[in-house]
Amino acid sequence: MPGFTLPVATSPVALPLALLMALGLLLDRLLGEPRHHHPLVAFGRIAGRIESLLRLTGSGRAAGLLAWALAVLPWVALAGSLRPLHPWAGALLDATLLYLAVGGRSLAEHAAAVATPLLDGDLGGARQRLSWMVSRDTTQLDESGVANATVESVLENGNDAVFGALFWFVLLGGPGALLYRLANTLDAMWGYRNARYLRFGWAAARIDDVLNYLPARLTALSYALLGHTATALRCWRTQAPAWDSPNAGPVMASGAGALDLRLGGPAVYHGHLETRPALGDGARARAADIDRAVALVQNTTWLWLGVIAAAGFALRA
Repeated sequence: MPGFTLPVATSPVALPLALLMALGLLLDRLLGEPRHHHPLVAFGRIAGRIESLLRLTGSGRAAGLLAWALAVLPWVALAGSLRPLHPWAGALLDATLLYLAVGGRSLAEHAAAVATPLLDGDLGGARQRLSWMVSRDTTQLDESGVANATVESVLENGNDAVFGALFWFVLLGGPGALLYRLANTLDAMWGYRNARYLRFGWAAARIDDVLNYLPARLTALSYALLGHTATALRCWRTQAPAWDSPNAGPVMASGAGALDLRLGGPAVYHGHLETRPALGDGARARAADIDRAVALVQNTTWLWLGVIAAAGFALRA
């Protein structure tokens, strides 16, 4: 079946997809994100230059779509062309691209950096570390507000930083994971609904929505299966449609229900108070719930790896 082995059918060293996925996740676990010369930083600079050049011709949707294509597609095509050159090199490339595309360890580390001072009573320190994770104003948040924002970020980024890349890795190998990560990065750069990016960033935002549609719902289902299932499914069904993002809504509503927490509510972004719907059904988040959210993401990673391994075994039998 396409996607479950490397496209080197004549090679005796074609590796199971689950093994490649496990290798990429292991590299992320052992190494974390590159501390220096991160490829995404270089990609961001290149994308910025492409934006500057394309804006000379206009700032509409067509210019934004062309900028997206010029920034993303050459790298994906290069990765795709390198995979078949040698079986072992293709396997190493796939695992390396997945490692660079996922951020499970980084997500856990950022969450722990908030949870530790919060548990120690250092609210100011927790607010400061939280500001590195989220775009909302953290200066006036109490303990529950800090925990609430951190849990929301962990749940949402479980999809954005881990499961979206895994999904596209399953479908398209390393180039698929690369496509997802670069598209997600451009959405973070250009996908704003403001005067500068409303039209130019339209393509980046919509493409990211499309790439995340199925992964987000599989993530929401996985969260539900690993927590308070009935509550998670109910919250997903009734609360997600009211959320502004079509993909974050299911993920966060299901995750909140799975953890039996009440998330969402008002938040201040760039000086403006946004009235957001409630998510979940339970108590407000506390410091200890941050570790529970991280554990849910980690357990979901194990679940996905187990399902892919089982599917690969069944197809080979």
